[in-house]
Amino acid sequence: MIGKKNWVFCDGYLPPHGDNPEFEGHEALMITNLNEDKTKIELIFVFEDKDPIKDIFFELDGMRTTCVRLDKPLGDKGIMLGESVQYTVWVKSENPVCACFGRLDVRQTNMAYYSVEGYSFD
Repeated sequence: MIGKKNWVFCDGYLPPHGDNPEFEGHEALMITNLNEDKTKIELIFVFEDKDPIKDIFFELDGMRTTCVRLDKPLGDKGIMLGESVQYTVWVKSENPVCACFGRLDVRQTNMAYYSVEGYSFD
């Protein structure tokens, strides 16, 4: 099977909105299942000064990809992480997947999009 069952991205920090409403800054978690079997995925958010948010589940079919926007409501309860909050996101999957994390910061006119390095393990 291709990928890892656990991915950790330690530099979550949704920047505030910039001055230009045409550009929507965001953070996104991209997850790809390169295997044939569907997998169940849980997202766990760990913070500096409050209890973790757990139990955000979804399924990803085999040979499919998804983009989870972290600036939008998450899970059945519509949890919002909020702007300017430092967090880590832990991706736990029943089967191996590939994952990456990206941020578009639009606070300046010369916007920046960059990917945050993750740690993976089984």
